[in-house]
Amino acid sequence: MADSYLPAQDIIDKYAHVLINFALNSGAGVRKGAVVQCSVPDVAKPIALALQNTLLKAGANPIMRLLPTGFDRDFYTLASEEQLVFFPHEFSKARANLIDHQIGIIAEPEPSALAQVDPHKIMLARNTQKPYNDWLVDKENRGKFTWTVALWGVEAKANEVGLSLEEYWQQIIQACFLNEPDPVAKWRETLLIQEEIKQKLNQMRIEYVLVKGDDVDLKIKIGANRIWQGGGGRNIPSFEIFTSPDWREIDGWISFNEPLYRYGNIIRDIYLRVENGLIVEAKAKTGNQFLQTMLQTANANKFGEFSMTDKRMSRITHSMAETLFDENIGGRFGNSHLALGMAYKDCYRGNPDVVKPEEWEAMGFNDSAEHTDIMTTTDRRVTAILPDGSKVLIYKNGQFVI
Repeated sequence: MADSYLPAQDIIDKYAHVLINFALNSGAGVRKGAVVQCSVPDVAKPIALALQNTLLKAGANPIMRLLPTGFDRDFYTLASEEQLVFFPHEFSKARANLIDHQIGIIAEPEPSALAQVDPHKIMLARNTQKPYNDWLVDKENRGKFTWTVALWGVEAKANEVGLSLEEYWQQIIQACFLNEPDPVAKWRETLLIQEEIKQKLNQMRIEYVLVKGDDVDLKIKIGANRIWQGGGGRNIPSFEIFTSPDWREIDGWISFNEPLYRYGNIIRDIYLRVENGLIVEAKAKTGNQFLQTMLQTANANKFGEFSMTDKRMSRITHSMAETLFDENIGGRFGNSHLALGMAYKDCYRGNPDVVKPEEWEAMGFNDSAEHTDIMTTTDRRVTAILPDGSKVLIYKNGQFVI
């Protein structure tokens, strides 16, 4: 049955406007003649039309991909190993070379659709796509490609978090400033606040951070060759400030109070213990088998990202059963998360395009087909250790204090 609530057309049009005229091109918006691939699940068809029309008005060239929902379970049930690892190399390479930007819409009408599927099959198919993702990352590092993702509200996700579909959409509308007369102007104001925080953090040249709370005790190596990133349009919404740590020097433990929704599975109450950068103990009260399988992916037992969200920026007040929003919740204590797997090369303090693979490895930038954010919204304090050994409190009570 179709979902019972749909935002007004002007809200959908504003959403497309934000994604195209702010989020793409690192906050500058799409340029005339750009080739933009839009991947939209069929249940979100109204925004597909808005994206196409907004791109055409901007003088860009849309490539529309309307994705069928509900096919995945049958695919993983029926596909042989040969079919799971099928990778159309020439087609994928040509597509990566062609597109200048990419818009992805998240819309999952069945959050646990793949719960009964062998997780090894899901990981095998996902790993096969790594070359395509690597081509786009390399292109992004050369300044030739940008992307953005956004959420479309569906009944199942609203039910999962105890909201009506209209209430769920109100969280999206508020978080993305779609109830503002000019949401792009509001996003640019927010970007300036994020830039100020990032500048202060980057000037500190933090060696380590100590993350302390009732459910966390971690020491994380940052290092002189790292910078902090955030904003710039990659995620809509995005209120987080993050970096990719040196995975080799992370020690301690952490529990995550927010559930993880990933690959059609739900994982709850995750606990991780880390020694010398390696996750040596991992468990979850729900979805533990899937967690263990995910950690078996090459280098997924290492961290690629550490992030904090300042509650003063975020308008998200409720969990949404979707990482894009849950990693940006404001609430009482803000939000922080760690990502299993791939590091972000744009967190390198220099030109990532000239760094060789062995140099990334030598600097402790993790490389993996996996990148999964796991969130916590409990109270924690983050203290920076500077090059001279001094300590500075940088985050408490859900906000930056620098």
